[in-house]
Amino acid sequence: MNIILFDDKNTRAALMPFALTRAVAAMRIGIFTISEKWEKLAKCMVSFLTEAYLSKKFDANYQNQNVYINGAWIPNADAVLQINFLKENTGLYYKNQLIALKSTQNLSFEEINTIEVENKIEIENVNLLQKSWQIFQQNGAQIRADFELIAQQNKSEKITDEFTKCYNPNQIFVEKGAKIYAAILNASNGPIYIGKNAEIQEGAMIRGPFAICEGSVVNMGSKIRGDVTIGPFSKVGGEVSNSVIFGYSNKGHDGFLGNSVIGEWCNLGADTNTSNLKNNYSNVGIYSYKSNDYEDTGLMFCGLMMGDHSKCGINTMFNTGTVVGVNANIFGGHFPPKFIPSFSWGGSEGMMRFEFNKAIEIAKKVFERRNQTLSNLEIEILKHISAQYNKV
Repeated sequence: MNIILFDDKNTRAALMPFALTRAVAAMRIGIFTISEKWEKLAKCMVSFLTEAYLSKKFDANYQNQNVYINGAWIPNADAVLQINFLKENTGLYYKNQLIALKSTQNLSFEEINTIEVENKIEIENVNLLQKSWQIFQQNGAQIRADFELIAQQNKSEKITDEFTKCYNPNQIFVEKGAKIYAAILNASNGPIYIGKNAEIQEGAMIRGPFAICEGSVVNMGSKIRGDVTIGPFSKVGGEVSNSVIFGYSNKGHDGFLGNSVIGEWCNLGADTNTSNLKNNYSNVGIYSYKSNDYEDTGLMFCGLMMGDHSKCGINTMFNTGTVVGVNANIFGGHFPPKFIPSFSWGGSEGMMRFEFNKAIEIAKKVFERRNQTLSNLEIEILKHISAQYNKV
């Protein structure tokens, strides 16, 4: 089965700023990205079908017969069964939205978003990621589901540190090379996954559901309250609750991060704090790239949505429901605006354009610190986003 995970145009807009730099299915929720979930459940490789400026990084692999699947569909075993029984030239629809199509055609991004399918099957109980805040909202449930996949197929390493206290140890999974020192791991309310070569430092207190991916670090004395995912090669300290860090990002110091999503290659300065609850306990409004206006999340708790490559200085205070685009640099006292466009520079006293060449110079240094190189392909993607500054 050749699965191509396609982006729905409307869903892409609703999932910005994270969709600005990646295909929808490349977003992490739980332990895995959506594409990794499909690979593990369907037991096959997958590819992507997205907008032109992202297509070289997230390309489509066409074969004689293709199964196009909406990249926002978060799969489970039932979803894979529905795909397995899907007949050729037949589309699965959920609330009149195409979510899967089996076809011999090599469809483009535009074609899959406009195609009229004659043979339609309307199905129910589809878990579609349709709003950015659903990433943290569903994270606990997805950690549990991904943990079961891992635990069924692999065997956990033993925790040998005598000063580490584990509650409900059967729900703690440790990959090879992980280091744990004098920590408290409480899996009573949900599983704890510790990835390959990850490190839990002394005095860290962690409650499940929790996942830390390959090569990441939880710093000394951290307080992790649950429903938290730390993506690969990140460093996290302070207090974190119900948040997802995609990867390669740092929140290395004290400060609170709650009900938030942080992209890749981000850095939160020391004592950065996110407000996730309004003083009047009303629903949080958040900026929507889709409508170019604020919309009601329906949530009492909602913190920060920060796109890739963005950074903030020490003591930054983010208001409830703040959205930060790609490659923004935020600093200064008081609360910055609740919406900060991509390639912005400044804070509460005003924002100005972050010059592209300077932004790329910083990005290159960040990559070098991780012994990586910022590729020309990545630069071209960022250049496209920068050129759309006034539009997104």
